[in-house]
Amino acid sequence: MDAGGKPPKVLIVDDEESIQQLVAYNFRSAGFDTEIVGNGRDAYERMRADDGTVALVILDISLPGMDGMEVCKHLRQEHVWTPIILLTARDDELDRVLGLELGADDYVTKPFSPRELVARARAVLRRVEDRRDDAPDAGPMDDCVSAGDIVLCVSRHEVTVSGRPVELTPKEFELLRYLILHQDHVLAREQLLQQVWGYAYTPDTRIVDVHISHLRDKIEPNPKHPVYIRTVRGVGYRFTGGFRPRRES
Repeated sequence: MDAGGKPPKVLIVDDEESIQQLVAYNFRSAGFDTEIVGNGRDAYERMRADDGTVALVILDISLPGMDGMEVCKHLRQEHVWTPIILLTARDDELDRVLGLELGADDYVTKPFSPRELVARARAVLRRVEDRRDDAPDAGPMDDCVSAGDIVLCVSRHEVTVSGRPVELTPKEFELLRYLILHQDHVLAREQLLQQVWGYAYTPDTRIVDVHISHLRDKIEPNPKHPVYIRTVRGVGYRFTGGFRPRRES
């Protein structure tokens, strides 16, 4: 339930009526409110105009007109941060990386178990809630944190390096924040995958490494010789830079 006692609403975006009804039935049975949209363009416009009533979007990738990847990309570019679970028949590592890179919170492939989808949705919503308590010593969510020449402001979803704005995808932003808040700790890949993406670790995934590489390209003075994100061979990564909370005046 939300703060007003209403069940959380799930927006289901799929062009197949059988999938729409199957997903909607299972979410309603689990205590959610549901709304159905049949194409990407309508989903995009619906979420642009949303006033906070939608708690989660179940978004099929293969949609007529504007596909799910485009919807996700454009919503994140316009700072719509409602959690998104991509739903697709494709089961390819590159698709998963691209979907998460564009800002999706999870990825489920067809055929899927409706109960698993609901469980994954609950897990995503829990992670969103838990982020507010991720680092109580770092101050409120509106505070900025800095490390070296990097300043990250959560409320504005902004990052600067030496005063220069840096554009990060939502997952890059979450990963950098987690690294800064746990600076000087050695963080295993499985820990990063669990905490940032909510995934159980699988040895064949390169999602963490891909995102670390992209972050280095954007924040390091020389990505080939990183000073912030250090590789700990055989384990994972360690962020260095002198973390300190910054309260905005």
